[in-house]
Amino acid sequence: MANVAENIVKTLHANGIDRVYGLPGDSLNGFTDALRKDGTIRWVHVRHEESAAFAAAADAATTGRLAVVAGSCGPGNLHLINGLYDANRSRVPVLAIAAHIPTNEIGTGYFQETHPQELFRECSVYVEYVADPRQMPRLLEIAMRAAIEKRGVAVLVIPGDVALADIADDRAVVIERTRPVVVPSGAELERAATLLNEAKRVTILAGAGVEGAHDEVIALADRLGAPIVHALRGKEFIEYDNPFDVGMTGLLGFASGYRAMESADALLVLGSDFPYEQFYPDGATTIQVDIRGEQLGKRHPLDLGLVGDVGATAEALLPRLAEKDRGHLDDATAHYRKTRAKLDDLAVPTKAGRPIHPQYLARLLNEQAADDAIFTADVGSPTVWAARYLRMTERRRLIGSFTHGSMANALMHGIGAQVAHPDRQVVALAGDGGLAMMLGELLTLTQNRLPVKTIVVNNSSLNFVELEMKAAGFVTYGTGLDNPSFAAIAEAMGIFARRVERSEDLPDAVRDVLAHDGPALLDVVTERQELSMPPAIEAAQVKGFALYAIRTVMSGRGDELLDLARANWRQLF
Repeated sequence: MANVAENIVKTLHANGIDRVYGLPGDSLNGFTDALRKDGTIRWVHVRHEESAAFAAAADAATTGRLAVVAGSCGPGNLHLINGLYDANRSRVPVLAIAAHIPTNEIGTGYFQETHPQELFRECSVYVEYVADPRQMPRLLEIAMRAAIEKRGVAVLVIPGDVALADIADDRAVVIERTRPVVVPSGAELERAATLLNEAKRVTILAGAGVEGAHDEVIALADRLGAPIVHALRGKEFIEYDNPFDVGMTGLLGFASGYRAMESADALLVLGSDFPYEQFYPDGATTIQVDIRGEQLGKRHPLDLGLVGDVGATAEALLPRLAEKDRGHLDDATAHYRKTRAKLDDLAVPTKAGRPIHPQYLARLLNEQAADDAIFTADVGSPTVWAARYLRMTERRRLIGSFTHGSMANALMHGIGAQVAHPDRQVVALAGDGGLAMMLGELLTLTQNRLPVKTIVVNNSSLNFVELEMKAAGFVTYGTGLDNPSFAAIAEAMGIFARRVERSEDLPDAVRDVLAHDGPALLDVVTERQELSMPPAIEAAQVKGFALYAIRTVMSGRGDELLDLARANWRQLF
């Protein structure tokens, strides 16, 4: 007779799961032994459970299919939590098997005891404790369906003894994702059309919800004469083959995206949860389309909210719309070309003896990476440069912790992306602070023979934190990093590595690392004082920088101001 763990593996296999991310542990023995005996599902061994969860998140994000992760009891499954938060907030389907202490010891303060079902509740769409083998396989089926249909994390908490118990019903149900088409009512579509037809200057803000609706959104923009601004998570789905693209807005964006929204008298928000209120236009008619009704009006007051799939809603709306004058569009795209040219002017080599501009590194990566590359980017300055300089194609992907905002995600996401797509180029744009935080995961690359290309933006600081401090008027403190040669560390781990300190050496180094047949790391010493200027500088930020300057001089660190001016003179004048 099969046991519970064997039935779990049987069900995973029936559903096309061929890999599980995790670390072994005694409370997981039943599950890992079931994997061993089955032989069809790969155990992707990582060095930290947090990495397993981030890897599963990237796997699910790039495949659109359920990914599975497992952690042993107590500290083991607690380590999963940060990565599961990222997966849940990114709305990707992940099933987590969280082992628990022996059933008869629960509540006694036993070794490694926690209450996982409470701890996982906030980072999941479903979490349940399996106290009796008779609850299975039904709870597994419920958990899988919840993860797939709600696009989030489902957690099953299973004591080791329950996993080894005989199961009465050894069925293996295949859970198929349903694909309903949701469209607003005719009356709602007519109201939306009336508002848009009355407007003179319509701008579209496109988010992650435009995935799979590229052509329908382009057709809508064409009819409305509307420039398309994208939020960060919408970049990979709408930037390519888009004559109406005017770039990104928000804290990481640039001037043309901000201006296209600010000058609009109607804003059409498509599948976006863009959170920064200060970047929405005041006084513009605002219409929002989202598949989740609870998201409507969450970030900005609406004149009309519509529940629907972006593609189907755009298609149903199109025949109701009148052709618009293209003056607003022409003005926005012309401004974008100028802004784009100014950004590209910053992506150039530095003079001899100066650290490398990170914009130049990002530009070279964009030029030399494969047309179907999967990029991952650490939170902070690597995400800024990725957002501004990595151009998406129909097949390129850009994955990051863009909602949860966790450090150290790039390498961990890269692991899952490479496991899921062994024949595609995966480029992890890592910060020096982020890479150092999860440095051991470089060993995961060698152990699993994953040819991830890790690009380190090595500016010896928590760079984006420093920028936030300066903008708020604080003297930077506690943000410096005394870094080793990451290239030397990588080489000690058996990874091909290069370290570059001069701009003239960078093009060949990027080419060598990207072309290497196996894991490779490029350690690039970049300018610490490079400013990533937001598209709109608020009075509070100007005041903050002034206070920072005064306080820095008074603290005896005036040389830092000279370095800041030297590094950013070309941006300011």
